[in-house]
Amino acid sequence: MNVRWNWVDFSIPAPVTDGDARARVIGAIPGQIVTENLAMEIPAANGRAQSDTDRDILKIAVIERHRASGNVGKGFIHGFGLKRGAIAGTIAHDHHNLVVIGVDDESMWTAARSVGEMDGGLAVAVGDQTLAGLPLPIAGLMSDQPIEEVSATTDLLTETAQELGCQIEDPFMAMSFMALEVIPALKLTDLGLVDVQKFDIVDLWV
Repeated sequence: MNVRWNWVDFSIPAPVTDGDARARVIGAIPGQIVTENLAMEIPAANGRAQSDTDRDILKIAVIERHRASGNVGKGFIHGFGLKRGAIAGTIAHDHHNLVVIGVDDESMWTAARSVGEMDGGLAVAVGDQTLAGLPLPIAGLMSDQPIEEVSATTDLLTETAQELGCQIEDPFMAMSFMALEVIPALKLTDLGLVDVQKFDIVDLWV
């Protein structure tokens, strides 16, 4: 992992101080790697955009991890269903940067740093506590442990994420495609949101 952690910030400035602002939102579709390009109202408080678990709007971030560029793409995602905590992982086709989806910044930070401390892998966190993790020391993509152990830990990660409200059958597999910027319709990279049908980076706010 080659990340400038002191540059990582999951807060998202909003165009309004308080109230709602309209933003582009990645719409995850169960069992699909394509996504919807949604426009939804995002709540803001003190000039910062917030997650909205009642409407299943979570934060998503992509942290560049290969060259310590400091790039962090940030946005919103609908369809994962988390009510608490965050998930993070370094399996992210095709660039395999560090992807984090979560309800709050602290949980996202904990999940991301946990993956960093494993030198790549998968993690679930709530607040300042990591609940489950799978180290993937080979390029952040593969384990050097027996398949039975990896399978059991993967099941634990999935179960833990679902206990936090995640509605996706395989949340880490689904997350890995949310940053694949060649599959329609809206994806997130470390450089920002990509409208795949336009093959262009687009602004978060509509």
